[in-house]
Amino acid sequence: MPLLDTRVPAVLLRIDRNPFHHGTLGAVRSLGRAGVEVHVVADSTGSPVTRSRFVREMHPPPPPGASPREIAVVLRRVAARVARPAVLIPMDDASAVAVSRMREELAPSYLLPATPGALPERVADKSGLALVCTSAGIPHPVTVIPDSPAQAAGAARRLGLPMVAKWSRPWQVPPGSGLHSTVLVRSAQQARELYLRTEEAGSPLLLQAYLPPGPDRDWFFHGYADHSCAVRAGGPGRKQRAWPRGAGLTVVGRWTDNPQVRALAERLTGELGYRGIFDLDFRRCGTTGRYHLLDFNPRPGAQFRLFTDTTGLDVVRALHLDLTNRQLPVGEPQEGRTFVVENYAPLAALRPVPRGRELAWHAPDDPAPGRAMWALWCRHVSRRLRERLRAAATAPAPTRVVRQAATPIPTDEEKASSC
Repeated sequence: MPLLDTRVPAVLLRIDRNPFHHGTLGAVRSLGRAGVEVHVVADSTGSPVTRSRFVREMHPPPPPGASPREIAVVLRRVAARVARPAVLIPMDDASAVAVSRMREELAPSYLLPATPGALPERVADKSGLALVCTSAGIPHPVTVIPDSPAQAAGAARRLGLPMVAKWSRPWQVPPGSGLHSTVLVRSAQQARELYLRTEEAGSPLLLQAYLPPGPDRDWFFHGYADHSCAVRAGGPGRKQRAWPRGAGLTVVGRWTDNPQVRALAERLTGELGYRGIFDLDFRRCGTTGRYHLLDFNPRPGAQFRLFTDTTGLDVVRALHLDLTNRQLPVGEPQEGRTFVVENYAPLAALRPVPRGRELAWHAPDDPAPGRAMWALWCRHVSRRLRERLRAAATAPAPTRVVRQAATPIPTDEEKASSC
């Protein structure tokens, strides 16, 4: 008997328009290799994911800025084509929030974890997460939610500079606005100016104390909380390299045992009654040594395939097994295993790794997406270089420096489209 119930298909939903989202490809391969029929609802324009031999069918996604009800209409259309109940897996925060809001309406066609409906939105919302951490006693950076430009500027005195500015609901930031989900601000005036764009951003501004990055400080935990809220699959990982450095996408990560991070993850999800896949980001304070929770993503993290145990179980397979009432196998962790995003860290992808390695794009049994990624990546890098050269050639010569610009700290959705 196969490990997974191959009679039950899976539908992956991603609203974000990001052709370099390797987490989607990881989910396609994980389920497809187990014999599950995989459907993908996402923008297919130029995406290497469309080249995977494990994709049964690509479906048009909801339009940008679609409401949860519009997303549900798209998912019902896909369900009619699939023609039998399927496991639904949101692959970005916007999808996870929309699905949680429409859970009862989608339930006849899709299998979903029994997470309380408002919980995914509560933890994905940065202001909600700050309250959750306070209530649960989980370390979290000191956070101020200003209600005026003066309070935003005054936060610089309370929190110190630089400080981190975040929009509470980053998935609502309009594309093309020039606004970033998270930025490092270096003056009170920058904080004031960001606050004045609150209406445009679509959610409140948060200002947080900055925890500097450093060796052995950035950690993540990927897991699956089953129907009893027990954390299964996944594990703690250490971010060894990021792009951009210090605040970006994990381009080299290693499965590393960390009892403190595991205990925090299990305590938080248990107290919340959370069920489903989750991805947590932590940063260790260099002064106190405490691990502060920075993000709670109620969906698979892009590097979830790092945490594949000796039975082949990962968080996506755990979800499918649990929702189809199959027993999850008990395997051994493969600590020391490494995950590499090869377009950002090509040399790391070539070095020998004693405990095994998972590449984001290349796979011997599914080579076409890797080839497509390199072709697309070369065009992407060339275009960005041309844009920067044109901008440099046409920009007027600066007469004086007014102030230092805010430094963007990209989200998962922004990270892979940066260069």
